[in-house]
Amino acid sequence: MNDIPLIVHLTYALDFGGMENLMVERINRMPAERYRHAIVCLTRVNPDFVKRIHKPGVTVHTLGKQPGLSPATHGVLWRLLRQLQPAVLHTYNFSAIEYAPAALLAGVPVRVNGAHGRDHTDPDGSNRKHNFLRRLMLPFYDVCYANSAAMEQWNREVIGVPAAKSRMLANGIDAERFRVRGDSEARPFFNDGEIVIGTVGRVQDVKDHATLMDAFLLLRELLPQLRQRLRLAVVGDGPLLQQLRDKAAAAGIADAVWLPGARNDVPDILRSFDVFAMSSIAEGTPGSALEAMASGLPVVGTRVGGIPEVIDNGVTGQLVPPSNAAAMAAALKHYVEAPALARRHGQSGRERVLRKYSMPAMVAGYQEMYDSLCERKLKIRKPVPSCAE
Repeated sequence: MNDIPLIVHLTYALDFGGMENLMVERINRMPAERYRHAIVCLTRVNPDFVKRIHKPGVTVHTLGKQPGLSPATHGVLWRLLRQLQPAVLHTYNFSAIEYAPAALLAGVPVRVNGAHGRDHTDPDGSNRKHNFLRRLMLPFYDVCYANSAAMEQWNREVIGVPAAKSRMLANGIDAERFRVRGDSEARPFFNDGEIVIGTVGRVQDVKDHATLMDAFLLLRELLPQLRQRLRLAVVGDGPLLQQLRDKAAAAGIADAVWLPGARNDVPDILRSFDVFAMSSIAEGTPGSALEAMASGLPVVGTRVGGIPEVIDNGVTGQLVPPSNAAAMAAALKHYVEAPALARRHGQSGRERVLRKYSMPAMVAGYQEMYDSLCERKLKIRKPVPSCAE
């Protein structure tokens, strides 16, 4: 068993979220005879989310990092890596980028960092201190990939990631699990005749759900004749969930807004929406938007990060400026008033997912990255055929 290389995935937390969902999907789907996996969380683990890990033998560890620099965490990680002896350390986003030196000192031969999006405190990637740390860490990594073309370009031009260390690995979606609701299929969660604007994602600053709620309020004013039928659904947990609930109550729309927290039945929920909305102020390749498109929904999204790469404006959805409730309300109104157009754009979105964002292609892309690095640095045998073949 120990002859199979171990990959340690280092992330800030293990909780319901787009990046975490796809990380677990890759772990579950990668051939067991090729790699073993362990997940190390800097801060916290949600035990309900851990249940999504179906592959036997995956261990989950928590380092208990304290807020701020927490230099002791580097030593804790070093000791754990010495114990686990992984072939690969795969760190996710800026929050975990600084731990490559500890991995090098622990003897981990392959080190990879993935840019899956940015924090709300630095949505455009202009923070000089953050970028200085990114540049400082470059020599410690074998690959610094991004999950959108825009982020990869930024990595190359702003951070200076050399071509030999740069990759773009797009997200993938399970188009069987996320599918269009059939004509005779009952719509769960909502009543017939209700018009549902929905979104799925962790309720945190970078997703800017407050602007989405403001857009919903404007939409009710723009369409008074449909006000009683309009519903807003924000599915996901996060530090701002109660604040969003309070905002809905203060606006007098608590009965028109569904805020259920984290859910394990997202595919069913998406099939109950009419339009998907994404109000992020920063984003990589948005997995939640791809899931919505696979479910046959038109997507109204902000023109930030990798969202314009996913949404074909005027074909699969509409793009609007970030933090602009009026623009988002106008785009949502367009679909509410033209349900046939919404269905047509939703169908085009599903076709786009099937063509460009398949789950097997995503898993194969990551496996090929691991294979090539392990073959070069560890002289491990040539890789077996990937799961996409």
